[in-house]
Amino acid sequence: MGSAIRYLRGDASSPQAKGPKVIAHVCNDLGGWGKGFVLALSKRWPEPEAAYRRWHRERAGNDFGLGAVQLVQVERDTWVANLVGQRGTRTGRSSGVPVRYPAIDTALDRLAAPMLELGASVHLPRIGCGLAGGRWELVEPLLHSRLVARGIAVTVYDHD
Repeated sequence: MGSAIRYLRGDASSPQAKGPKVIAHVCNDLGGWGKGFVLALSKRWPEPEAAYRRWHRERAGNDFGLGAVQLVQVERDTWVANLVGQRGTRTGRSSGVPVRYPAIDTALDRLAAPMLELGASVHLPRIGCGLAGGRWELVEPLLHSRLVARGIAVTVYDHD
């Protein structure tokens, strides 16, 4: 296992790896799904969006909230990890960016155990840095401490 994050050009919704794979991305805490990377996921599989919306709708009886993780199997060896790491969505008169680094940190920490159990590699876009408005230099160390340091292979995809 490498101790560095691998960077590739391409689409994180189409992970380039053998063996079990988990595609991780950041969701908001409002139940909204419809902009950014999630559109690429929904084009390939209906399950992650349906599961996320159900998780949000039934949140009174589950763990939905900032820092929560939902793993959704989409193929025999592929899962999508919905990580709740964004407070709301960006609005015109935004009071700062929606990204929440502590929530992303918690979610990545919670993701580690199932990754190790599955023997899976993690594939993701630059989470929290698109519509959520985050800065990669603050997100990257979280990936290192929560996943890479535990021997989990992480690949980050930059879209052309």
